[in-house]
Amino acid sequence: MFKYFSSNYPWNLAVDLAIEMGAKIGEVEAMCGPLQEAARQPDAAGVAAFRQSWCDMADKLCALAEEDEARGRTLSAGDKYGRAATYYLTAERLMAHGSAGRTALYRRFLGVFERGIALAGENCQRVEIPYHGGHLSGLYVRAEGTAGPAPLLLQVNGLDSTKEMKYRVGLPHWLARRGVASLVVDQPGTGEALRLHNLTAVYNAEVWASPIVDWLETLDDVDPRRIGMEGVSLGGYYCPRAVAFEPRFACGVVWGANHDWRDVQKKRLQREGNFPVPHYWDHVRWVWGARDMDDFVRIAEDVHLDGVLDRINVPFLVTHGEKDSQIPLVWAQRTYDQLVNSPKRELKIFTDREGGCQHSSFDNSANAGAFIADWVAEVLGGRTAAEAAE
Repeated sequence: MFKYFSSNYPWNLAVDLAIEMGAKIGEVEAMCGPLQEAARQPDAAGVAAFRQSWCDMADKLCALAEEDEARGRTLSAGDKYGRAATYYLTAERLMAHGSAGRTALYRRFLGVFERGIALAGENCQRVEIPYHGGHLSGLYVRAEGTAGPAPLLLQVNGLDSTKEMKYRVGLPHWLARRGVASLVVDQPGTGEALRLHNLTAVYNAEVWASPIVDWLETLDDVDPRRIGMEGVSLGGYYCPRAVAFEPRFACGVVWGANHDWRDVQKKRLQREGNFPVPHYWDHVRWVWGARDMDDFVRIAEDVHLDGVLDRINVPFLVTHGEKDSQIPLVWAQRTYDQLVNSPKRELKIFTDREGGCQHSSFDNSANAGAFIADWVAEVLGGRTAAEAAE
């Protein structure tokens, strides 16, 4: 794990995620160099300094992108807007719920991200899926080099990630090259669903996963018989739960198992394990719509997979980092052990040898992501070799 701030795990995690999303090391140094003292301050003061530094860099990149646009250099502009969006999101993600300016910053991020995608001509389309009288937002990435309806992997967030984070880390791109499409969604409790529509998380993930499958079945370029699902971090709970109760999924993948999130919360109350964001308890109450800590603890009691996984009768891949300091490795083994009716279950532990050994491989997503993409392509009928695309 790259540790820019020696004593601040949430900030190190934020920096590492930004790098995985394409941040440039020189820009990271310019943003983080002045923040060493702030990293040791209380959360509110420290996060304010972090936000200012990262937003200043994003503002500068947007100004440079506007200069590129004025000269007709839209590819260059798109690249700069893309990194600016990553920096805006990194700053927003660390802010406490209800912080002044957080919603405005999030909306700024969304606009800059969309501008960058459009100017760069990326294979990425914003979509809206009908849900409970409103919608869930997603990013649709089409399979490359395919003829006819393609297989697709639905990808969902963890506790504090967003669809744009998952898109930028790279799994949709790696899958597209293998002939597999992607739909990356801000499910209830994450991204736009939470921030703009107040859709909080629910333990029974099939409630929102099934309407997404309904929508996917209306797309002419998606094969409805080859729709799989992947979840990262807390998505390592949502995904198995949804696959267990939605029989139309053809496979499942967890990038970081999360078999018993209720136990993880009990341990965190005892100060065991690292927190992914500052203001952690405020954040989880916001995500789950809890009135107070007692209400949150009650809600968390349902967030586990015991008694659920024997319903799964499709291929399933469980991955976990050997050095995950947020979710103990034992929970990956528990998920694997309970997949007793999966015809093709696999447990992959990422180690120092291949990298990706930290939580959900945020230390090095490339090799871990390639392993997942290859497994999905093999199961859903994509490809794993370039010559197969010719």
